[in-house]
Amino acid sequence: MNTDFLKIAGYASKAPSGHNTQPWRFGSTDDGIVILPDFSVRLPVVDGDDRELFISLGCALENLVISARHFGYSADVTGYGTERIGVRLMQDGSVGDDPLFGLIERRQTNRGMYNGDKLADRVLGVFESLCREDRVKMYFTPVGSALADTLTEYIVKGNRVQMNDKAFKAELLSWMRFTAGQVKKTNDGLSYKVFGNPPLPPAIAKPIVRCFLKPDKQNKSDREKIRSSSHLVLFTTQDNTPGVWIGVGRTLQRFLLMATGEGVSCAFLNQPCEVRSLAVEMQDLLPINKEYPTLILRLGYADAMPYSPRKQLEELLV
Repeated sequence: MNTDFLKIAGYASKAPSGHNTQPWRFGSTDDGIVILPDFSVRLPVVDGDDRELFISLGCALENLVISARHFGYSADVTGYGTERIGVRLMQDGSVGDDPLFGLIERRQTNRGMYNGDKLADRVLGVFESLCREDRVKMYFTPVGSALADTLTEYIVKGNRVQMNDKAFKAELLSWMRFTAGQVKKTNDGLSYKVFGNPPLPPAIAKPIVRCFLKPDKQNKSDREKIRSSSHLVLFTTQDNTPGVWIGVGRTLQRFLLMATGEGVSCAFLNQPCEVRSLAVEMQDLLPINKEYPTLILRLGYADAMPYSPRKQLEELLV
């Protein structure tokens, strides 16, 4: 892989992913880069159909396209597939730099409490104007509105299902990194730092965390975090297929980078989208034209948190 392609792949790898699994690998062709799903790190309990995995691949793809422009290449996505995403890169002096490029390394998921400040109409207008991939929609609703209250109740229901599921909790714990040594060894997963916790030996930390992985405790925490936020945003799709999920990821990544540029913090609350029975209920009940509920984020303002660990690019090349 030539030097420019390596740089572009490096920025692509800074996309978000469930439990920070980083489920992508990068290969090269004579004229481009191939993104390959890494199913060895899939999450069979929380993401049984790999929907969120393909959304993450879409986020990586969008980073790749944005980064290619920065390095003077036009990017032609040659096709979405469940086994590979091909991108043809051609040097093009007429390609302009993308203003989102400088935000790729600054973007983060902020799981902390927000300060309660509301998003201005101007900021909401910027978000509403976002270019979205085909068959992808976004619904913004202020915290305290009827729709936000309904979404909150479904988040609560999702917590009840997931926090009573031993397999879900075991999968979550397997991706938690409780010490600096664990973080350095894996460069993935959910670091103790992103939750604002001190490092503790796993033998001590796991029993403590298990005490908090209970429906009532999780719901109390999530309700407080939602109240501290300004808005919720629900992503929906008209189809529920890998190609559309990749499109969701591309739209999501553009949104997250724009939010970063506006100083807006974001965190995922996807629980009811991950529980199929609840997702079906929301599809029928919510005013979303029978679309598939795919992602939920809360938006607001907060101090920055530590960044999640990242694998070295060399580990991601095939």
